[in-house]
Amino acid sequence: NYLSRHFKHIAKMAALIARSGLKALNIRQTRQQRMATVPRAAVEFYGPDRAKFLGPFSENDTPEYLTGEFPGDYGWDTAGLSADPQTFARYREIELIHARWALLGALGILTPELLSQYAGVQFGEPVWFKAGAQIFADGGLNYLGNESLIHAQSIIATLAVQVVLMGLAEAYRANGGSEGFLDDLDTLYPGGPFDPLGLADDPDTFAELKVKEIKNGRLAMFSCLGFFVQAIVTGKGPVQNLTDHLADPTVNNAFASATKFTPGV
Repeated sequence: NYLSRHFKHIAKMAALIARSGLKALNIRQTRQQRMATVPRAAVEFYGPDRAKFLGPFSENDTPEYLTGEFPGDYGWDTAGLSADPQTFARYREIELIHARWALLGALGILTPELLSQYAGVQFGEPVWFKAGAQIFADGGLNYLGNESLIHAQSIIATLAVQVVLMGLAEAYRANGGSEGFLDDLDTLYPGGPFDPLGLADDPDTFAELKVKEIKNGRLAMFSCLGFFVQAIVTGKGPVQNLTDHLADPTVNNAFASATKFTPGV
């Protein structure tokens, strides 16, 4: 009787352990299946499990209102600038628009100087902060040094055209399109005819591209700030500054130029 009860007890324990093991296995499989169905971009860049500004040490320092819903949210807002939803939405829009301008600006700053130094393309003035003054010269300003592309002779006409065209484009974007023509567009990511390559057709790809855009845009804003400071301190373009630094790093660096604030024009 004792042995029978003992074996029955062992059998019950074995059955319980087996059921627990199967349950744990099912839980692991369910998690793996769930992870397999969640887009990679959503796992890496969105939601509570996204990468954060302090990595594993930022779990208790992330504000509750930063939930990972939007691209580029790394849970960092020490000043509480995003605590109010309306303020947060406005700052998101401002940051994204400035990031896009900075991306274009950084490209425009670097391209003429790179083409002039390494491709032999002739410009009237390839350095970005000096190029605009060519519009006051007798021959005017030629885009990329080619008169057949864009030729600007009058600063007043150029400013007027820019104000009108950019004003209309910005009003169109801010209002989400116009009634009867591409109305109800997203004010930040309009898509449709503004995405002729169809880069945003796949939701997972679109989510990842949003993150790449804002991350590169933030880097471009810092880059443009660096270009501005370099221009004030050294009076040279960023490519020439980099060339000088690589040629003699101990002499041409930020510390050596820290007390110089007048461009050598």
